[in-house]
Amino acid sequence: MKHLKFFVFLCILTFSVSCGQQKKYIDYKIKEGETMKTIAKRLDMKTKDLLRLNPDVIRKPEVNTVIVIPNKKIKVLTKVLENIPSNEKEINYKKELLSNLSKSFVVYEVKKGDAFYSLTRFYNVSQEDLITLNPELIEGLKVGQIIKIKPIEKGKVPEKTIYEDFIAENSSLKAALLFPFKTNENDTIAGNALFMKSKLANIVTDFYLGAKIAVDSIRKQGVSIELNVFDTERNGTRIRTLLADNDLNKNDVIIGPLYSEETEIVSNSLKVPVIFPFYSKNQSKFSAVNLIKASPEKNVFRAELIRYIKDSISNQNLILVGDGDAVSTISTSFIKQFLEKHDSISMVHVVKPKEGYIARERFTDVFKPDVYNWVIMATDDNVIIADAINSANSLSDSLNMRIFSYNKGTAYDKIDNFKLAKLNFTYVSDRFVNEASASTQLFNRQYYKENNALPSFYATKGFDITYDVLIRLASGNDLQSTFLKGASYRVESKFDYSNKLVGISENKGLFIVQYNKDLSLTRLK
Repeated sequence: MKHLKFFVFLCILTFSVSCGQQKKYIDYKIKEGETMKTIAKRLDMKTKDLLRLNPDVIRKPEVNTVIVIPNKKIKVLTKVLENIPSNEKEINYKKELLSNLSKSFVVYEVKKGDAFYSLTRFYNVSQEDLITLNPELIEGLKVGQIIKIKPIEKGKVPEKTIYEDFIAENSSLKAALLFPFKTNENDTIAGNALFMKSKLANIVTDFYLGAKIAVDSIRKQGVSIELNVFDTERNGTRIRTLLADNDLNKNDVIIGPLYSEETEIVSNSLKVPVIFPFYSKNQSKFSAVNLIKASPEKNVFRAELIRYIKDSISNQNLILVGDGDAVSTISTSFIKQFLEKHDSISMVHVVKPKEGYIARERFTDVFKPDVYNWVIMATDDNVIIADAINSANSLSDSLNMRIFSYNKGTAYDKIDNFKLAKLNFTYVSDRFVNEASASTQLFNRQYYKENNALPSFYATKGFDITYDVLIRLASGNDLQSTFLKGASYRVESKFDYSNKLVGISENKGLFIVQYNKDLSLTRLK
């Protein structure tokens, strides 16, 4: 009996001690974005004191980590939270969460209409990557969620904002397409003969067919669109006649003309936005403030490659290859100057031809056996490019080699792709095709259904430019103001316009693409 009483007394004593401890300390589970510092601040205590209570807990514990906090302090925490209105509490929580997460991650707040596809394409990550960083996404995206996109690499600038497609209620648009269909010349030529004869006819027709699918796609989303198509033929007189006979300012946007001199006439005569769809060496001379250049300038390609190399470099040996002419020499000097400003780059070697070609020995003099050799092509010369790639290939079995180019011109089309793949050929491009993506497959199906053929480069370009411009206008905002709200990705193109409310807007949307050993392509950026 005595033993039983002692056992009961011991249980009561244990319970009493336990209750006493519960009064003094309680468990607290760490929430998303919280740190020991932020919790201590809300508890009105010093961080070091909170850490002393939890010696095994780091300053930035994982979510759901259980820590011990003083029980008397929980009232302070509760009181602070209770005195904040629920909407303000949520705003403050999000601000704190964004502030903490953005130190280590690219973060994003999910908005209405967001889908895994748009996020993965913009940030170049997979859906699996997003779910790994944010397990709650297994249940799908929810408006207002703060999610981690990917870790921020040290010294790297975070990605720009993604443009959110939005359609205003009762949205209605008028657009005009000004292209040289040349119906006055071609109406007596049979269709097959016309397209075999004229490359221009193929370009113009394919662009129009792609644009037509873009218009139909946006109409299906509830936007009323009137598309007016004008044949500019191929002379300045016709353009001036079109402008005199039609009030083109009634349109919300003009796509075209195709030729730079005609584009200048149109843009200087109108107030509405005028889209110049394809690159021209004359586009740098454009001056009209309503003009929008949909294709990046060539100097932007070079700057993008320099930026990528500077972000990626560690201890690689850099070799610049030029051809000795004036343009290449200026480009080589420009690249060398900018790269050597980088802390990790002490020397950039320059290799130029002698007597019209570059001997293999010229490369062996600057290549290093103990580091990765990065060869940057600053020339379009077919012979020089072939010499450099052949020499690099012959040395790649004994040396680590990689070839870069900011302009994948026709010279590379003449080189065996296996040679390029062996050298991890990396280049800048204004297009990247992911055949497995949902948008590519959908567009291909729509185009095939309408035209009984798969889309060409020009058809896809017609779709991308037209869709991007019209969906931005469908928001009800001024077109150039939408450029301030972020970059967009369509089927093959990226549209990242310079942030200007006035003046010419230039697309600077480019990709960094790499050849893989199996001849597939990977988008690096």
